[in-house]
Amino acid sequence: MNSGTTNPPQQRHRRTGITLGLRQNLAQFMLLVAVNALVGGTLGQERTVLPLLAGQVFHLDLYTSALTYILAFGLAKAATNYFAGTLSDRYGRKPVLVVGWVIALPVPLMLIFGPSWGWIVAANVILGISQGLTWSTTVIMKMDLVGPSKRGLAMGLNEAAGYLGVAGTALATGYIAATYGLRPGPFLLGAAYIALGLGLSVFAVKETRGHARLEAANHTSAHATAHGQLSNREIFTLTSFRDKSLSSVSQAGMVNNLNDGLAWGLFPVLFAAAGLTIEKIGILAAVYPAVWGAAQLVTGALSDKYGRKWLIVGGMLLQAAALAMIAVGHDFGIWLAAAVLLGLGTAMVYPTLLAAIGDVAHPEWRARSVGIYRLWRDGGFAVGALLAGIIADAYGIPAAVGVVAGLTALSGFVVAVRMRGTDHYSHRLG
Repeated sequence: MNSGTTNPPQQRHRRTGITLGLRQNLAQFMLLVAVNALVGGTLGQERTVLPLLAGQVFHLDLYTSALTYILAFGLAKAATNYFAGTLSDRYGRKPVLVVGWVIALPVPLMLIFGPSWGWIVAANVILGISQGLTWSTTVIMKMDLVGPSKRGLAMGLNEAAGYLGVAGTALATGYIAATYGLRPGPFLLGAAYIALGLGLSVFAVKETRGHARLEAANHTSAHATAHGQLSNREIFTLTSFRDKSLSSVSQAGMVNNLNDGLAWGLFPVLFAAAGLTIEKIGILAAVYPAVWGAAQLVTGALSDKYGRKWLIVGGMLLQAAALAMIAVGHDFGIWLAAAVLLGLGTAMVYPTLLAAIGDVAHPEWRARSVGIYRLWRDGGFAVGALLAGIIADAYGIPAAVGVVAGLTALSGFVVAVRMRGTDHYSHRLG
């Protein structure tokens, strides 16, 4: 089975000179890959340090309280994802990207100088808004540039860059924190990323909305009314519930980030309680997104060749198995192996879900559909923080990890039963 896309003839608008394709837009595409690596690094500054900051500096005992920053981040990012798609359709992609970087400017200062946990939570609300605008827009812009034939590869490159940025920064901040303390050193790296990302977005990134319009002019969709005539409410309903493929993708994305929120908030605490050093905790915090990031260079392209559905199903089940290993494990070696498997399972899923949205959604409303998918997906951070915190407070962290493992497996079975292969959607270009 293939992804449901065909290899189209080269498309060029005679008057504007706009051309679709990865090779034809390689310089701008790779610039956006670099920008998204900086977006990921801005998030990665927190992955190792903030869970330790909660206990060691602010003395938060309850897991539910300590995870409030992930809850705040998830809610803010999820809501902003929705508006990012709508705003980028209305005003263009580049202005939304630039505004996202501007919003991030105060975050490192708040993390460095925040005198109470409320400041950390507020910084994560701002970071969530910024991430929703910047990451969503880089996804949409890459889809615009490449057209339909290499969408899985494009999403693999995008997500690989972002999560390698997360991983590298998580590892670096672990060593910085071990050497210089939890504050301010780790967050100075985030400040540098924000400054560089803003500069590149203002001076080097180009608008891509014209590419989406070119694709739309040559696009046939399975949805009879899908040629830009759907309202925002209709697109929300279609993406969330009505369309079997879009809704399957949305729930899988939500569960995927539910277990990522668990990994972000509770794994460092679990590892610290087992007596691991900050350096080893930093390694474990980095290995999972590193494998996730690097493997997406392969899995995105595989989904172009073999289809989206079964790669998603297999990835969700592999994640469930890895989480079960973490729940029953007691030493660095087991947890390291589980982190590798968790990263591999996530890599099978993450770019494939985005590519599946691009397969089904019409180019005229694809940005909005991507935003709605990302609303559900990043809502998983908030659900994961609440669910994991409540269960961990009542029964311990291993129990919370076990419950999330079960939900992840269930999500994979939902995709297996409900989702159509994306060759159901005929994207013929004429």
